Amino acid sequence: MGMADPLGPIRAALAASSGTPSSDYDLNTDVVLPPGRRLRPAGVLVPIFVQGDQARLILTKRSSALKHHPGQIAFPGGKQDEGDADVIAAALREADEEIGLDPGNVEVLGTMPAHETVTGFVVTPVVAQVRNAFTPVPEAGEVEDVFQVPLDHVMRPANYSIQARRWRGNLRRYYTVPFGPYYIWGATARILWALADMVDTS
Repeated sequence: MGMADPLGPIRAALAASSGTPSSDYDLNTDVVLPPGRRLRPAGVLVPIFVQGDQARLILTKRSSALKHHPGQIAFPGGKQDEGDADVIAAALREADEEIGLDPGNVEVLGTMPAHETVTGFVVTPVVAQVRNAFTPVPEAGEVEDVFQVPLDHVMRPANYSIQARRWRGNLRRYYTVPFGPYYIWGATARILWALADMVDTS
């Protein structure tokens, strides 16, 4: 009897196109977004490495020296450039640049509904399986650390909490899903929450 595919539920959820678009504003319903606002397209890779029956999510910690989001936990990814065919290509290119993940070592499983950020991006999460183990090469000046989290940890709603802090004079609520010394919050945690919800309801 073959070993069960730990990514089976995620594959099924992505194939079913379940889920709804998300936003950094989801927990802050008092915020009124201007109609006609222009959002810049971006793609992030949600890379999962499977070894045996264990699946692990690969994340990065941004450099503390960066102007925007210093020290935050993030997916590899970034804005779509003119040379990118689409947001999937952008996510793969950025993962190669940021952590040394060869696009040829990646199987794209599908995309999740877009996520709008407070910084004016519409981000498409690209869920992918990393075919073979690789040695991450953090991009100098951009990435401080590359680490792995058991996929089960971020797929369990009980591991999430909602917290709040002052931002631009207002109280902003956000999801968190801490793991060890890593404080995973904001857009990264919101996208992971969405993935867990997709699988739970598919």
